Amino acid sequence: MSDSANNIVIVNAGVVSPIGLSLAETAASARARVARIREIDWRDRRFEPFIVGTVPDDGLPDLAEALADQPLQFREARMLRLAQVALEDVLAPLRPQGGDAPPAQSHGSPAWTPIPLLLSLPEQHTTLPLKPAKFLARLAQQAPDLIDVSRSVAVPRGRAGGLMALREAAARLTRGDSPFVLVGGVDTLVDLYVLGTLDMQGRIRNEVNSDGFSPSEGASFLLLALASTAQQRGLTPLAQLFGQASGHEPGHLYANEPYLGEGLAGTFASLLADTPPPEPIACVYSSFNGERYWAREFGVARLRQSKSFAPEHQMEHPAECFGDLGAAHGTALAALAAHGVSLGYRSAPCLVYASSDYGDRAASLLARAH
Repeated sequence: MSDSANNIVIVNAGVVSPIGLSLAETAASARARVARIREIDWRDRRFEPFIVGTVPDDGLPDLAEALADQPLQFREARMLRLAQVALEDVLAPLRPQGGDAPPAQSHGSPAWTPIPLLLSLPEQHTTLPLKPAKFLARLAQQAPDLIDVSRSVAVPRGRAGGLMALREAAARLTRGDSPFVLVGGVDTLVDLYVLGTLDMQGRIRNEVNSDGFSPSEGASFLLLALASTAQQRGLTPLAQLFGQASGHEPGHLYANEPYLGEGLAGTFASLLADTPPPEPIACVYSSFNGERYWAREFGVARLRQSKSFAPEHQMEHPAECFGDLGAAHGTALAALAAHGVSLGYRSAPCLVYASSDYGDRAASLLARAH
């Protein structure tokens, strides 16, 4: 974009994960390579304990009284509590000093209004799949006055879903539909039915399966705005959203088609053609989760776009610390990348990408905010 005032920026980000109850805590733990994956009481088909990542229960709020009598699955109730923590984290810059919800704008700006949310939900379902619209309505009850349900959308797109939503968020901001838009994801794979299904598919890492991943849980949100809006509100952005692209892998994990890595390769090609980075990509945040399947597609995509990458680019895959966050994973990566770019311990341009089990692929470029 030629007019820097119209650049899309990440004003703030919020993350809750097994290694932190905020973006700052999660980023510090990931940077220090602190891993918090542990055995739980639930057993797999070999009657061995599942090894997973979990957020400490005492770090989560109680379920809202308004939801106590509703027929919620364990998984949905857990996701609502996780999402509330990350929402409060991401909206902290809009709160009055020392104030509680609802947030309020500062610097003489308009009164607070709830913010639209574009939300990614789980791909891996229980016997009762979550209903996206109902989940949003319940989230508004769990975290009152924070999100505008009437202008929000939730879709079951997994890891890539949040990054896929960045294009729609940018379009809304450019049109002036809202001064701010939230993009995020929430998930817990630590559900007995989900764990049992993944275990039967041979996807969970354990003592006898090194080609697997550690199921986990978390929530992550990005607060987006035009650079001009951030400046007017006295907000210092973490990073600039330089570009975004999405694609689909025909040969995904559950498909019959051959796996050729074309989905991610095409996504990278579109991203770099539409928004060529001013310098070679210096850092990559990847949704690698420990399964060897995911390495092939990055190799194909990286080889085809080799001129766009710095020879010694840094590779980050924080699932080694907090496990696979499911639908929260893509925006958690963007949050960590933005935090690192903002504080200077990660180089820009930074490529963030995520791949979902059922074929969705998404990638974004982050640059330093001017």
